[in-house]
Amino acid sequence: MAARKNTLLHLAPPVDEEELIIKKRYRKRQQKKTIIVVAVLCTLIIAGTYLLLSFQKYSNVNTTKTYTNAGSDNNSYLAFADGILRYSSDGVVYLNKSNTVLWNQPYQIQSPMIESTDQSFAIADQGGTTIMVFTKDGLKGEIETSLTIEKIALSEQGIVSAILKDSKNPKVVSYDATGNVLVEHDVDINATGYPIGLAMSLDGSLLGVSYLSVQNNVLNDKVIYYNFGSVGQDKTNNEVSSKDYSDTVMPTIYFANKDTSVIVGEDRFIINTGSQIQEEKKTVELKKEIKSTFHTNKYIGFVLKNTDSTDYELRVYNLSGREVMSTDFSGEYSNVKLSGREVIMYEGSRACIYGLNGIQKFRGKLTMDAEEIIPVFGINKYLLINANETQIVRLVK
Repeated sequence: MAARKNTLLHLAPPVDEEELIIKKRYRKRQQKKTIIVVAVLCTLIIAGTYLLLSFQKYSNVNTTKTYTNAGSDNNSYLAFADGILRYSSDGVVYLNKSNTVLWNQPYQIQSPMIESTDQSFAIADQGGTTIMVFTKDGLKGEIETSLTIEKIALSEQGIVSAILKDSKNPKVVSYDATGNVLVEHDVDINATGYPIGLAMSLDGSLLGVSYLSVQNNVLNDKVIYYNFGSVGQDKTNNEVSSKDYSDTVMPTIYFANKDTSVIVGEDRFIINTGSQIQEEKKTVELKKEIKSTFHTNKYIGFVLKNTDSTDYELRVYNLSGREVMSTDFSGEYSNVKLSGREVIMYEGSRACIYGLNGIQKFRGKLTMDAEEIIPVFGINKYLLINANETQIVRLVK
């Protein structure tokens, strides 16, 4: 019996390898084009959202959550690490941003003043003799000074330097967190002047002190830097650099990072740099009287008095001394601070927020009299705190 021929079967034509390569290349090009288009669209969406949020103005707030506080009217508040410090003459409480108490340390400090870094904070009894040093885990050590405390400065690891008042000559003393004296300097006010400000480097190796004196009926400010490491060991009193500023007062000095310190006077500021010896990098004349100053580890901010009006100027610089933003505003705000790339100003239930692009983000009434305002995770969300309650609010038009 003869086999039947299957008419459905055909021999495949020979494969054109060059055509396959061309098709493969075409598919890859199409895939790359698709990826590029998607990436561009995503970038445009993100940029558009950023620009919308950056230039959008708000005048109201909506409360999204409320927590009841068990505080009192004499409490003060400060953002620290990932939480909030609530402190008074009776003790300090560390809370998370959901208002849960993480720890509570009672004490008796009549006039508490606080200094903080990213890793530690210290509360001192201004006019008393007690300093308590903390980390986010709680009490690290307690210091009892021999004389009354005027001002303190703090390093990351909890080294504390203090200006101590004496009936004849003041002292500048540095302690470790447990109260051991590391360095003690008796100030000769006839030679250097009276210490009015001090700052410690983050690692505790450098100390800057501003001394005020009167010479021939003219104010003079001398800023001296001390190095407690190997560089300063062979120097008198560990002094490694100093500079006089005539006919002005330099009451504010701080370290913005491990190598950079800033001195703020009545109408100017000076940026100094150096890991071992601080040397002047730039002087910026503001040409206006400073009403208040505030800073982060990246920016230096000022509220300046306008001479030709009752308004004020808000001005911010980076650590190179370059002006980042400037804008005029009206109204009095007792609290002004930098947080990220925003300047937050508030007084009672009134608040005003500017971005570092100079755009006014918010101006209006809050839902409460705020003792502290802290940005929290989320778009336009903030934490408002006072003795009675904590609110999470969102800015709205």
